[in-house]
Amino acid sequence: MPHVVVIGAGQAGAALAARLRALKFQGEITVIGDEPAPPYQRPPLSKAYLLGEMEEERLWLRSADFWAENRITLKLGTPVTAIDPAARTVTVGEEVLAYDELALTTGSVPRRLPAEMGGALGGVHTVRTLADIDAIRAGFVPGRRLVVIGGGYIGLEAAAVARKLGLEVTVIEMAPRILQRVAAPETALYFRKLHAGHGAAIIEGEGVDRILGEGHVAGVRLKDGRVLPADFVIAGVGVVPATALAEAAGIALENGIRTDARGRTSAANVWAAGDCASFPLDGVQIRLESVGNAVDQAELVAANIMGADKDYVPKPWFWSDQYDCKLQIAGLNAGYDRVVARSGESEAVSIWYYAGDRLLAVDAMNDPRAFMVGKRLIEAGRTADPRLVADAATDLKALLR
Repeated sequence: MPHVVVIGAGQAGAALAARLRALKFQGEITVIGDEPAPPYQRPPLSKAYLLGEMEEERLWLRSADFWAENRITLKLGTPVTAIDPAARTVTVGEEVLAYDELALTTGSVPRRLPAEMGGALGGVHTVRTLADIDAIRAGFVPGRRLVVIGGGYIGLEAAAVARKLGLEVTVIEMAPRILQRVAAPETALYFRKLHAGHGAAIIEGEGVDRILGEGHVAGVRLKDGRVLPADFVIAGVGVVPATALAEAAGIALENGIRTDARGRTSAANVWAAGDCASFPLDGVQIRLESVGNAVDQAELVAANIMGADKDYVPKPWFWSDQYDCKLQIAGLNAGYDRVVARSGESEAVSIWYYAGDRLLAVDAMNDPRAFMVGKRLIEAGRTADPRLVADAATDLKALLR
């Protein structure tokens, strides 16, 4: 009986295994995860779960009964230590499992601050896993002082939760502005004002010299010599694809685990999907770090394991919740040369990205209609006249006709 082994029990791994069964795969399926928890959602970790508004069981992607009823074996809390593509085996603890097809859905891991910068001190946290958030939650007490290093979406989400819970918060961004890598200045300005309005301090264009303390965080010293008192620190300085297993097995890497358009890696019978995998788009190997991509790509790989032979066509979308703002992003803004801002109803704002006359992406802040219209246009390969977009009197739905 054929055996599919999935390394990585996150969103992509769970989606791949579930889709195999939905496609009537009759063989064995084993999903292996480093963490002891069953496959769970990550986005709510830095939002509802950190706020205490969601119980752990509500994070789970499937019930325990689902895995048993669908004959999907979960091996949790024990990492894979080796892959042998020639022998078609993986080593898990003391056990060696043979596979017919192997899927790598290992995700990504947070960048950590170097020990010489004080990154190993107690009270220095990252935001990635259930265990990370459980460790942070105990310190989220009104009046305590949090320094967030990194002004990307993860850092800003953690800052927003901390302020809602009454902590004193300072965000440090080494780049000239927050969201430098992922958003236009107009979007960054919106979120800078949002955080300032809720009492969070943001320091831009300034690096961290080191984290101070004896055994535990006491403060953060900036490059300019300022010292910020801190009871704890969250390092939100990005993630990197988890490629160590693939690299050790001789599987080709390029901005992650390199795959072709159908999810195949350089090793026979080995596939990859999700945050760890790069795939070809317009001649470049790209990675998309999002739930939507993890699910869509993993489900395509499942279909291709079953013989579908289909190429992956991404439909990128992302979201972030901060205070009372829901940001929804459609498309990819890479290569934009201008943006158009649009004011919607109430306090809704959207930023539309163009390369020449081509619509690339939309950032929609509390504006689900702009998100929906922009997403449909981008997925259809259509554009929208920037003059009409900028005119608040324009009915956005008319752009779809």
